[in-house]
Amino acid sequence: QSRRKPLYEAAFDKLGARVYPCACSRKEIADSRVALAPDGAAIYPGTCRHGLPAGRQPRAWRLRVPEQDDPSASIRFNDRWQGKVEENLAEAAGDFVLRRADGFWAYQIAVVVDDADQQVTDVVRGADLLESTARQIYLQKLLGVPTPRYLHVPVVVNELGEKLSKQTGALALDRSRPVQELMLAASRLGLVLVPAAASLQAFWEAAVPAWARRFGKD
Repeated sequence: QSRRKPLYEAAFDKLGARVYPCACSRKEIADSRVALAPDGAAIYPGTCRHGLPAGRQPRAWRLRVPEQDDPSASIRFNDRWQGKVEENLAEAAGDFVLRRADGFWAYQIAVVVDDADQQVTDVVRGADLLESTARQIYLQKLLGVPTPRYLHVPVVVNELGEKLSKQTGALALDRSRPVQELMLAASRLGLVLVPAAASLQAFWEAAVPAWARRFGKD
């Protein structure tokens, strides 16, 4: 992404007046939050929506989303795992960041530009990113680029409901037994592989058609 900055800049410029500078720090947003988004983040209260407060300098740049009662604020899409999803951008996210205070481009605009430029047709990722999808679809509409098909798979969690990661002390996969690890992953995805594969080649020969049966070939 460090080599793709001109593409992000071009997309940012295309959004024009829909983008505005924001002087708020994370602490200020947390202190003045109006509600929490489904993913636990503070919804931006719109402090700088109509101009920067006197004496303040911009820290980040945000995209203005439609008002809550505007029909265009509701984004609907069909997820190949989660089913029909509808999200009101004003309620779930508020005006979201495109360029961060440190000067880096935010995930939302980077992934939309990258997917469009690389002609990505299908996105398969963890359900922890489901809440980002409506924002990305809104950006796709504004930029006039295609919307991929989405499939958000459930994430594996520990006994406390935390996503497995280094931060939560999750153990690494046992690379000495790849077939067994892949069989476990397949079962988590609802893929029925009977009998159990005895080799990596046998696993893939069984898993690919099982995926097609589960989610369709097209």
